[in-house]
Amino acid sequence: MTDKTEDKKLSVIWLVVLHAAFLIYSTSSLVSKLAAGEEFLSVRFCGLYACMILLLGVYAVVWQQVLKRLPLVFAYANKAVTVIWGMVFGYLIFGELITVTKIIGALVVVVGIVIFSLGEKEINE
Repeated sequence: MTDKTEDKKLSVIWLVVLHAAFLIYSTSSLVSKLAAGEEFLSVRFCGLYACMILLLGVYAVVWQQVLKRLPLVFAYANKAVTVIWGMVFGYLIFGELITVTKIIGALVVVVGIVIFSLGEKEINE
C-alpha cells in the first residue's frame, strides 16, 4: 500500500471516530434532557446527571485525540451533525415532530459539511 492510500485510510477511520464522538456528545444532551424531567437530587436525577458527566468526559478525551489527527477547522465544521442527532433523538425518544422546516435545516447542515469537506480536500491535494 502506498503512503497516500494509508493516509486516506487513516483519515477515514478518524472521520468515523469523529462522528462517533459527536454521537456521544449528542447522547449526553439526551441524558441531560431526561435528567431534567426528574425530581431534583432524586436518585434517578443524580444517576442521569452522573451519566451525562461521564459521556462528556469520554467525548472530551476522544475529541482531543481526533484533533491530533484532523484539522481543527474540518473537525469543528463537522460538529454541526449534532443537530441531526438531536432531531433523531427528539423524534425517537421524546416523540417530537420533525417538520419540513427542520428537514430543510438538517439538509442545509449536511450540504454545508459536504461542501466544506470537498473544499478542504481540494486544498490538501
